[in-house]
Amino acid sequence: MRTFTHLLATLTLGLLCNTLSAASFRTVIIDAGHGGHDNGGQWGKVYEKHLALDTAYRLEGKLKSLGYQTVMTRRSDYFISLPQRVSMGNRYRNAIFVSIHYNYTWKQDVSGLETFYSTDEGRRLAQYVQNNLIQRTRTVDRSAKYARFYVIRHSKIPAILVEGGFVSNAAERNRMKSAWFRDTVAQGIVDGIQRYRRD
Repeated sequence: MRTFTHLLATLTLGLLCNTLSAASFRTVIIDAGHGGHDNGGQWGKVYEKHLALDTAYRLEGKLKSLGYQTVMTRRSDYFISLPQRVSMGNRYRNAIFVSIHYNYTWKQDVSGLETFYSTDEGRRLAQYVQNNLIQRTRTVDRSAKYARFYVIRHSKIPAILVEGGFVSNAAERNRMKSAWFRDTVAQGIVDGIQRYRRD
């Protein structure tokens, strides 16, 4: 009985520590998707890599104003591999990982924002971010959903991948070309992070 009680106490403490660690983070790894020769989704001269980097900078500024520490996986238009991105994030323990992308499909009528996760803790973060993105942007809700994208699957910290709309959709493309919309996406992510940290 003593051994069982000790084991139970150890497991409970471990779960409590994990919860506290997830809730008390102060660092956000901001991963602007694509870069360099990897344009990501594109339509004409609208490149996903540029949209993602601009949104990442806006996110960084907002988070810093709230007292968060930030780490950017890239700060200009150059290529960085998926393992390199993950490695940068995994150097930190008291942190979360947010990868920023804009979507593309050959079906030009498809629209909306979505947020992906690969772990239970990532799911909580993704749901908060997705809800706040939709509240801010007032666009189609494609929901928070499970995926096995490399950067979230191999992250040792809570990780999400945000898709801020479809470059291939004319209406969304026109919106994402606006600084206002990219700023709104960044603010929605911030709101979600704040909710995640409080709860």
